[in-house]
Amino acid sequence: MIEAQATARYVRSSAQKAGLVCDLIRGKMVNDALTTLQFTKKIVAHEISKVLRSAVVNAQQKEGFSGEVERLYVSACYANQGPSFKRVRPAPMGRAFPVIKRTVHLTVCISEQPLKIAPVNQEGDVTAATRPRRKSTSSRKMTAKKAEKE
Repeated sequence: MIEAQATARYVRSSAQKAGLVCDLIRGKMVNDALTTLQFTKKIVAHEISKVLRSAVVNAQQKEGFSGEVERLYVSACYANQGPSFKRVRPAPMGRAFPVIKRTVHLTVCISEQPLKIAPVNQEGDVTAATRPRRKSTSSRKMTAKKAEKE
């Protein structure tokens, strides 16, 4: 299973604003995450998109990569606070107001989803027992009602 990461340091944004965008894409497939970032109105989304694309290229360069970008997902995405630039702004009557220009370190980690291989019986068919059966919603409601009566 391939894991890759990319980092952008000293990006001019606050860690809080970048963290909001990181929460949107964490756990998503790479193509879905890029689409989400494309339509996000925060300015830092463009920077996170660049870091995500760089992480995909880093994964492609690793040995053992299957070549399927569709199997990659965002395993971790976080924004750490970087150093702040401290400036002063002139104020009335000779005073000065402090201005703090914040920076952030963006990190995106991606992983490859493992292939799910179903066991095969002698005839070459996938066994029925290995296929997951999903209960209908009505049967789930019925079991919940039975549990409440007991």
